[in-house]
Amino acid sequence: MRCVYFFESQNVTSISEFHLLGITASPELQPILFGLFLSMYLATILGNLLIMLTVSFDSHLHTPMYFFLLNLSLADIGFTSTTVPKMIMDIHTHRGVISYTGCLIQLSFFYLFGCSDSLILAVMSYDRFVAICHPLHYQVIMKSQLCGLLVLLSFIISFVDSQLHCLMVSQLTFCSDVEIPHFFCDPPQLLKLACCDTFTNNILMYFHSAIIGGVPVSLIFFSYTRIVSSIMRVPSTGGKYKAFSTCGSHLSVVCLFYGTGMGVYMSSSYSHSPRKSAVASVMYLLVTPMLNPFIYSLRNRDIKKALWKIFRRPPLSR
Repeated sequence: MRCVYFFESQNVTSISEFHLLGITASPELQPILFGLFLSMYLATILGNLLIMLTVSFDSHLHTPMYFFLLNLSLADIGFTSTTVPKMIMDIHTHRGVISYTGCLIQLSFFYLFGCSDSLILAVMSYDRFVAICHPLHYQVIMKSQLCGLLVLLSFIISFVDSQLHCLMVSQLTFCSDVEIPHFFCDPPQLLKLACCDTFTNNILMYFHSAIIGGVPVSLIFFSYTRIVSSIMRVPSTGGKYKAFSTCGSHLSVVCLFYGTGMGVYMSSSYSHSPRKSAVASVMYLLVTPMLNPFIYSLRNRDIKKALWKIFRRPPLSR
C-alpha cells in the first residue's frame, strides 16, 4: 500500500513496505538454500551460546579476555539474528516483503551489533597488548571496572551510530520502485532507491565507514605492531610460541571479520550485479559469526578444558 501526496507539483510517494528480492529467484535452489541457511544459523546460535555458557559457568574463565569473548559472542548472535531469520522465512514463504518500520528497525540493529563487533574486537586487541607488552601490570590495568566500561562504551557508541543511520534513512523520499535486490535492508541499496538527492547521504556514509571502520582497525594494527615487536624480543622459541598462541584465535577472527567485510564492500562498489553483493553478504553476516566459536574452541586450550569439564560432568545423584 502506498499513499500519494503532492508537493511542489511533483508526486512524492510515501512507502509503507519494501520488496526484498533475495539471493536468487530460481525455484530449484530455494529448498537447498533454506536447509543450508537454517542449519548454518542454528550452528551459529548454538556455538555462540555454548561459548557464553562456558565462560559464565567456569570460574577459571572469569578473566578480561574471556569476558570480552562472551560479549563478542553476544554481538555475533544479535548481528546474525537481525537479518538471517527474515531471509530464511522469506525463502520458505516465497514472499520477501518488509514494512517500512521493520526496515528501519532491521537497519538499526544491523548497525548496532555490527559496530559492536568491530569495537569489541578492538578492545580485545588492547587486552592482548597489555597482557603481552605489560604483563606485570596486567592485573592493575585490566580491572573489572575498566573491562565493563570498555564494553559499555562499545555498545553506547554502536547505539548512537545505529540511530544516526536510522535518522538518515528516515529522511529519504522513495519512488514507486521499492524492490531491494538483497535479502535485507542494505543501506547502499536504499540510497539507490531514493528519489531525492543522496549526495550528502553518500558522503556521510563514506565518512562513517572511515570513522567506525578505520579507528578500530587502526587500534588493532597498532596493538599488534607493538605485540609483534615485544614477542620478537623474547629470547626463547617456546616463549615466542606461547605468546603468539594467546593471540592466534583473536587474530584469526579479526582477519575473517574485516576480510569478509572488505569483500562485501568491494563487491558492492565494483560489481554491477546486486545479487553478487548479496551472496558476498552471506559470508559477512552468517559464515563469520558461525566460525568464530569454532576458532576459539579449537585453538584455545582453556576453552577446550572448560568444554570437556562441562560435557564430562557426572549427573547429580538423588
